[in-house]
Amino acid sequence: MIRSVVIVGGGTAGWMTASYLKAAFADRIDVTVVESPQVSRIGVGEATFSTVRHFFDYLGLDEADWLPKCAGGYKLGIRFENWSTPGEYFYHPFERLRTVDGFSLAEWWLELGDRSQPFDRSCFLTTALCEAKRSPRMLDGTLFISGVDSALGRSTLAEQRMQFPYAYHFDADEVARYLSGYAVERGVRHVVDSVEHVGQDERGWITNVRTAEHGELAGDLFIDCTGFRGLLINQTLGTTFQSFEDVLPNNRAVALRVPREDEAQMDPYTTATAMNAGWMWTIPLFRRNGNGYVYSDQFISPEEAERELRQAIAPDRDDLQANHIRMRIGRNTDSWVKNCVAIGLSSAFVEPLESTGIFFIQHAIEQLVKHFPDERWEPRQTKAYNDRVAHAVDGVKEFLVLHYKSARRDDTPYWKEAKVRAMPDALGARLDLAASRLLDEETVYPYFHGFESYSWNAMNLGLGNVPAAPLPALKHIDPRNARAEFARLAAEADEMVAALPSCYEYLASING
Repeated sequence: MIRSVVIVGGGTAGWMTASYLKAAFADRIDVTVVESPQVSRIGVGEATFSTVRHFFDYLGLDEADWLPKCAGGYKLGIRFENWSTPGEYFYHPFERLRTVDGFSLAEWWLELGDRSQPFDRSCFLTTALCEAKRSPRMLDGTLFISGVDSALGRSTLAEQRMQFPYAYHFDADEVARYLSGYAVERGVRHVVDSVEHVGQDERGWITNVRTAEHGELAGDLFIDCTGFRGLLINQTLGTTFQSFEDVLPNNRAVALRVPREDEAQMDPYTTATAMNAGWMWTIPLFRRNGNGYVYSDQFISPEEAERELRQAIAPDRDDLQANHIRMRIGRNTDSWVKNCVAIGLSSAFVEPLESTGIFFIQHAIEQLVKHFPDERWEPRQTKAYNDRVAHAVDGVKEFLVLHYKSARRDDTPYWKEAKVRAMPDALGARLDLAASRLLDEETVYPYFHGFESYSWNAMNLGLGNVPAAPLPALKHIDPRNARAEFARLAAEADEMVAALPSCYEYLASING
């Protein structure tokens, strides 16, 4: 029986893993986290997507308790700015499309031909809340949509039946700190020390890690949360890493923590703004913003990227310290090798465009629990785990490549090259189909990767990749029901905007 787990590396990945294992197995396994005092964390402020709610509910944590302790804010979706032409923007919200007479509102939007309102503002309720900077909760804590706010309990990603309407922004360092307290209170051993050697037996399986001050720490299962270094999975076990830079060339980022001049002007969404050689994120935390420029160093130097970022968001704040990050884009061929599982950046990373970093961590942890080994180390269990992790990462890769291929921007060498860059073969077929009709659950990437067909269509339509003609079938269906649903959605949006507090107002109320 597997009784002891050693997690090498803390940060968001390490403490999410330790917390979840304790929530799942309690005292039936021993968990140790070895966290180096010398290694700095990557986290500079994180955006998530809505399935992260399953993680916190599984741990039994109340949002009103943990979110204020982590400088948290709400994320109703992502606002994409300047990806087509300067000044244009659209939203990718957490909201499934409504259907009328068997067809989605997106199909009816194409058929009815009223383009006075963009697709996203016509077909989603959430976009109106984004525009008005509204909180998704009333001041009494009630969610603006009924029927989806009951406690999820110990549910997982596989049990997501309804679309939860928001995710979170938070300070990743504060989340790691909060979860470390949660985990230690429940018996996780926290060792602050540097790993100097990784012990292996004659088969190459890991037996222990030797630390500078605490000696050897033995375990049955070792989890690599050492970030891009991949200390266990790559450096020790020699696992092959598959780079995605042929299709996703952004390999660097520079980040700034920027105080908001008016704290109350807090957006309930992430903003992704196209730049000369990549894109810039804006993540509103409770009292400040996190900003960063994700780029390819083939087209711009780190110094030039920092200057462009500062000019865009903080031209008079030379005192703000920039954090330069070199990103490893791709995934390990296998994230579980022998008795080592890589979780977080040591497993995979595909750039932060759709906030998938923490999703990958959550998905990997859940799959580890579902495939947890015993003394037989059943190889089919390991393969099943590796297949599911690989499918999720590869699906997100394909979805992100769509962003660049469908974007109409072509005014710099970076954006011109995006049009001719290689892409996964299957994505080419999907984009070819999307030129004639919207995608559905049968035609998007077929394995679980966190994104449903509405997300693929929201991006395609928002970026200007619109089918050449509506579906012929809709010409034979009375459109009155569809027109009534569009009117109903607009009325609901007006009602919610009028009733809900601002994002900052609600968060201030739970921050005390």
